Amino acid sequence: MRLRALLETDALGLRLLGGEDELDRTVRGVMTTDLRDPSRYLSGGELVLTGLAWRRDAADSEPFVRILAGAGVAGLAAGEAELGDIPADLVKACLHHRLPLFAVHETVAFATITEHVVRQVSGERAGDLAAVVDRHRRLMTSGPAGGGPEVVLDLLTSDLDLRAWVLSPTGRQIAGAGTPLPGPLGAALAGHHLGATRTGRRGPYRAAVAGTTYSLFPIRNTGRGAVPAARDVRESVLSDWLLAVEADASDWPAARLDLLQGVTQLIAVERDRRDAARTVRRRLAQEVLELVQAGAAPAEIAARLRVAAPVLLPGLGVAPQWQVVVARVDWSASGQGAAAGDIASGPVAQALLEEILVDPAVSGPDSADRIAVAHTGEEAIALVPLPTVVTVPAESGEGDAARAAVEDADALAGEPGLHADALLASVREPLSAGLADDGRLTLGVSAAVHSAEGLRGALEEARHARRVAAARPGRVCAAGHHELASHVLLLPFVPDDVRRAFTARLLDPLRDYDRRHRAELIETLEAFLDCDGSWTRCAARLHLHVNTLRYRVGRIEQLTGRDLSRLEDKLDFFLALRMS
Repeated sequence: MRLRALLETDALGLRLLGGEDELDRTVRGVMTTDLRDPSRYLSGGELVLTGLAWRRDAADSEPFVRILAGAGVAGLAAGEAELGDIPADLVKACLHHRLPLFAVHETVAFATITEHVVRQVSGERAGDLAAVVDRHRRLMTSGPAGGGPEVVLDLLTSDLDLRAWVLSPTGRQIAGAGTPLPGPLGAALAGHHLGATRTGRRGPYRAAVAGTTYSLFPIRNTGRGAVPAARDVRESVLSDWLLAVEADASDWPAARLDLLQGVTQLIAVERDRRDAARTVRRRLAQEVLELVQAGAAPAEIAARLRVAAPVLLPGLGVAPQWQVVVARVDWSASGQGAAAGDIASGPVAQALLEEILVDPAVSGPDSADRIAVAHTGEEAIALVPLPTVVTVPAESGEGDAARAAVEDADALAGEPGLHADALLASVREPLSAGLADDGRLTLGVSAAVHSAEGLRGALEEARHARRVAAARPGRVCAAGHHELASHVLLLPFVPDDVRRAFTARLLDPLRDYDRRHRAELIETLEAFLDCDGSWTRCAARLHLHVNTLRYRVGRIEQLTGRDLSRLEDKLDFFLALRMS
């Protein structure tokens, strides 16, 4: 269709501000954007719709219009809802670059114009597969009319009768049209995709699962402005999305294959947008990590956490608990590609850890918006906030006693947060395929800490747990902080810092409680063990009533999660006290 036809359509209410001589330009699509430089999403022939949010002052109009004209767009339509009258500097810039400019009345929605253009263009190109890609392109934008991957997949279903899903490298559904893909099926398809990618074959890959054939298309942005391709497939295999189509593409004509490749390019735009959105969270995690590793004062770390909390926990006005997760991807020597030592494993582990920490039952590209992951060297380190579950109302007036009751309730309710085994339960199969015979993923999880002062210990604890995981067989292994508090590890060859982590895990909660309440729990524990768990002898040694002793021992068990009637827990406490 031509621009003149849009102007003559009364329902659209467009008003021409300049470019009368250019109204015979052909419109091939439509794009909504408020980016200052949308060139990477333009292919020429679009009617560009904008709400002018990119314009800060008069000097912004000239470069914006120059970019549009250079990309060969058909025309520009600016909404009046934000600024009222269209700025004179924008009119002047469009006249200079011979770009037709329309004003969109505030009562007309961009979606109305978009649907009209799409309907007309599709009608004129009926039967032409390229028309479908044009319809997708206008939806894959960062503007308010952007539809995201779901709309692209809906159009694949309606135009080509293809059911398709966008999956993460672990098989989690990012987007889909119609019925969601079952989790095990997504994991199986992701495993097929990762395994085929590691062989070096070009996509799409054919996979048969449960009697159904699927075609798996890699999603990578190879267009203008794309990140340079990895020199070794191992640098990207564990982070790339894939498009799974319920069909056998092996006998498709070239035109249809080209169409699907074009669709993957459009979805790659959404992937880039997701990565850009994570930049702030990654930077916050990096800043906190640098302070923790540099031994900064807890007050300085706490101040940085107060900045991070609103970003990671929007809408919550309480300070969360924090948990640290450390991951590392190691590659052995391989006959293909770069040497194992030359592969930048830190960014790979960072992207992978961001995916692993997402609840596998949650779909969508933005479901990791409360996860901050940094990387240092070959490690990826996640700072995971845990919202405070139990709070004391300000009007309770119970002061320290109320807070102590909350602490006791937390201890009795079980330990909050992430658990190492659960993190890998649904992702072990696909990741093992991607790691193949030369890669390993090891992961360690710390206990939850309640303050900035505990973050350094949590980081070391997670690192030690990861080393425990690395000592195990298998391609994908994890260990939690609980495994650092077992006397099995306390052998002569265990490093001193691991021993310190062991004793801190068991005794620090008691020391902290003693410091706040003068409860003498450490002294009580030592006496109880020395008396071989005899209530009467221990009470007599401490000059306490037996009921008071039972209360103290109960408090020790609540704070540490241990049971002093069990031989194993008695032994752990005994070793911790001797090494402290």
